[in-house]
Amino acid sequence: MIELRGVGKVFNQGRHNQQWAVRDVSLRIETGQLTCLRGPSGSGKTTLLALIGCLARPTLGRILRDGEPLSGLPERFMAELRRRTFGFVFQRFNLIRGLSVLDNVMLPAYPEAPAHEELRERALGLLRRFGLGNLAGQRVEWLSGGEAQRTAICRALINRPAVLIADEPTANLDSRLSAEFMGIAAELVASGKTLIVSSHDPRVYESPAVQRLVGLRDGRLEEA
Repeated sequence: MIELRGVGKVFNQGRHNQQWAVRDVSLRIETGQLTCLRGPSGSGKTTLLALIGCLARPTLGRILRDGEPLSGLPERFMAELRRRTFGFVFQRFNLIRGLSVLDNVMLPAYPEAPAHEELRERALGLLRRFGLGNLAGQRVEWLSGGEAQRTAICRALINRPAVLIADEPTANLDSRLSAEFMGIAAELVASGKTLIVSSHDPRVYESPAVQRLVGLRDGRLEEA
């Protein structure tokens, strides 16, 4: 379980343009569920995901996983925990052009220094699982939108994270591919993963795959 206690995040603190992106959020995210953060653009969804995933530190409050604090760790330990615990699917996928599908998927695992052949087989196994095995050697800029998204999911899973975080995962996809993503999300939860997804897309937050819906507006919880 991930728990947020009175979490707040301010940007440009102490300056004339100071802005609170997240305000006094207390929330429990259960293990093995798909939780969706719903809210309009600017509601604080992306910032909250970054805080949960240890990509940023809160200005106020605490974040814990299974009772152990995450947010106060030194950066070296925080980076190691982030690699081991979280996988990320970004809104624009953030695949590295010029590299192959296989190389993109393998890249996040290099700091862990697994044996290359073991890592390659793990990556190929993920690509085959998501129907991309025949595209392993293809450069990512040649992929369709759905193929790029599935590649991003494989990359997020390469370190076998317990928690997968996806920020507006259907923002650049049509209805068919959005439904495909939610099907994949349901399968991942069924396999034991915890998913945290942000979206203002009803195709996501109205999906039967979502087990918990949390509303955000102006950085505050609307419902939890």
